[in-house]
Amino acid sequence: MIKAVIFDLDNTLVDFMKMKNLSCEAAIDAMIGAGLKVEHEKAIKALFKLYDKYGLEEKAIFQKFLKKVTGKIDYKILASAIVAYRRVRTGFLEPYPNVDYILLKLKDKGIKIGIVTDAPKLKAWIRLASIKLSNYFDVVVTFEDTKQHKPSKLPFLAALKKLNLKAEQCLMVGDWPERDIKGANDIGMKTCFARYGNPKIKKSNADYEINDIRALLNIVK
Repeated sequence: MIKAVIFDLDNTLVDFMKMKNLSCEAAIDAMIGAGLKVEHEKAIKALFKLYDKYGLEEKAIFQKFLKKVTGKIDYKILASAIVAYRRVRTGFLEPYPNVDYILLKLKDKGIKIGIVTDAPKLKAWIRLASIKLSNYFDVVVTFEDTKQHKPSKLPFLAALKKLNLKAEQCLMVGDWPERDIKGANDIGMKTCFARYGNPKIKKSNADYEINDIRALLNIVK
């Protein structure tokens, strides 16, 4: 019997990539407007190559981008990028449809709800507060709690300890097979692949797959 559902945060509860793409588009436009001599599409590709290298949470990404593209940091251009990015990020961070409905339904069933995310603690809580979901969760495990990224067992084990449950009593829901699904499978959790958050994946190796978060209700019956 499933007694807890543990979610990944980005691209499982929060439409993170929509926010990231729109924010980066705005930042590039702002840099070009501030005098950066670069084609928009080439700049976007270069920026996301750096994200691939350093991670989507890299704080100094625009500094690295400017050094890569121009060999130096122009602080007028850097400031324009940061302001535009933050302005758009705030406006477009949103949950997937029906997330709040499902969280309420799970609560009504007496099922505990948790999060295991690789995001830094403050950023994770800011995202939850921004979309007004911060009060739903019994447990939130972030990078600082174990200093390990998924698929390490440590973040999942930390969640189990805080929930006071066994692995087989929990369902992990995530969009990243190599991290969310593998890490949870390795300690014996049931797993559910959120295909709506990562539709390009061909094989997830999860126990369940869903295209809509509402399908969780059929899994936890």
